[in-house]
Amino acid sequence: MEKKLYAGKDYEKEFNPRDYLKTYYSFDSNTVDENEVLKFNLQNLFQTFSSGGVGGDILIDIGTGPTIYQLLSACEAFREIIATDYTEQNLRELERWLKKEPGAYDWSPVVQYVCELEGDRSRWQEKEARLRSTVTRLLRCDVTKPHPLGTAQVPPADCVLSLLALESACPDVDTYRAAVQGLVSLLKPGGHLVTVVVLHAESYMVGSKNFFGLYLEKETVEKAVEEAGCQVLKCDYCPNSYSKALCTSDGICFVVARKGRSA
Repeated sequence: MEKKLYAGKDYEKEFNPRDYLKTYYSFDSNTVDENEVLKFNLQNLFQTFSSGGVGGDILIDIGTGPTIYQLLSACEAFREIIATDYTEQNLRELERWLKKEPGAYDWSPVVQYVCELEGDRSRWQEKEARLRSTVTRLLRCDVTKPHPLGTAQVPPADCVLSLLALESACPDVDTYRAAVQGLVSLLKPGGHLVTVVVLHAESYMVGSKNFFGLYLEKETVEKAVEEAGCQVLKCDYCPNSYSKALCTSDGICFVVARKGRSA
């Protein structure tokens, strides 16, 4: 019998953020494939938000999930970060770390790795404090809607960040294209879209549950970004994939794009 494939509204009840963190972000010797994907993302984020010159006042992270890794380099380049997610439980898990509550997930190995990229591994506690002070709002989002943040009032962003989120939320390619347009609509003219997409996805495991993944080609991702009014500045392909037992996929791509000044 095939396992049930969870998708869409299933996330609100079935997605366990702590299982997800333990599976994909343990950053230990038992998660070699997952570590390589994480390192690829961290290295590219570091380059993007330092020497890559992407920065400004406001960054909106769409589909933050229960994770902070994608914000560790960004918090040095932006005055304010707005984190968003589809589910209340992911935002609650994130809030536990931001407020240093007992039992919050331990991100220190990942934070230390990023600090090492920046040149000083010893400042990891300072890094954590900076990120906590930079994340100013936690909002609900739904990328399948024309306005992904609903009625929430947010200023136009200098950067919209979205990692490993759209291919889980969008049931088909048309919805994915529309979702990219929704993300770009949150940007100032000249602002940057930074996104990471799992390619050729079909599904991924969280605990004992199998969740949907949208099959996307690298060319489909680039075209969607361009059709949304952005110039692709970087599209790095990484052949590393998650463990086959956990995720059906074939590499990932890291995209940096700029919204047109006249958009």
